[in-house]
Amino acid sequence: MQKILSVPLSIIYYLLFLCIILVFHPIQWICFNLFGYKAHKRSVDLLNFFLVANTYLLGTRYRIEYPENLLQNVPLIIAANHQSMYDITTIGWFMRKIHPKFVSKIELSKGIPSISYNLNHGGSVVIDRKDPKQALSAIASLGKYIETNNRSAVIFPEGTRSRTGEPRRFAENGLKILCKYAPSAYMAPVTIHNSWKMTRWGIFPLGLGNELIVTIHPPFPVKEQSFAETFERTERAVIEGLALHSTSIFVS
Repeated sequence: MQKILSVPLSIIYYLLFLCIILVFHPIQWICFNLFGYKAHKRSVDLLNFFLVANTYLLGTRYRIEYPENLLQNVPLIIAANHQSMYDITTIGWFMRKIHPKFVSKIELSKGIPSISYNLNHGGSVVIDRKDPKQALSAIASLGKYIETNNRSAVIFPEGTRSRTGEPRRFAENGLKILCKYAPSAYMAPVTIHNSWKMTRWGIFPLGLGNELIVTIHPPFPVKEQSFAETFERTERAVIEGLALHSTSIFVS
């Protein structure tokens, strides 16, 4: 029954999604080319607001669990598990104050209004997973960028997203490069719950009535331990967070 009900709602959702990204593409262009980074950042924040708001049509709810000491104005490395493309807009909107920049696959950098433009001009990097040399070079440039500008790099160390919510083993290379080129950064493990349910039947129809929970674990400086310890601590926090939910400080 839910799947049948989801068909008309998903059609409306995708029509609104298309309108949003078409409208914000020229807005981003104007903001970036005429007014610079700050204006472009505000346009992207507004884009993410509407993309998140559009999911309310599907009965989606959000719960964001923040630590008391979530840092701002320092380089941050956000290492999160990956369950669906909705992870990106969720992080982009609810963590907008820390200027998240993404490590994204190259396929998203072309042909998608608003989304491709932001990936190419907003500080994120795109990687070709078939070309390790290019991928590591791009991630290194992102590490330097957040180190210089006190912004945040978002990386999904699982690589391929989990379609069932079950965590995949983290890959080390991307995190290692970010830690190397952003030595003053803090690592903030992030656990994402239930976003896989949005695409439980694929991209159409979409799942209904889901609560997406994002748990941001307390950040810690990467320079105070070896990379092996940083990596193990990060992966453990993310995986344990899938089973253990702390009390939410901020709910939207």
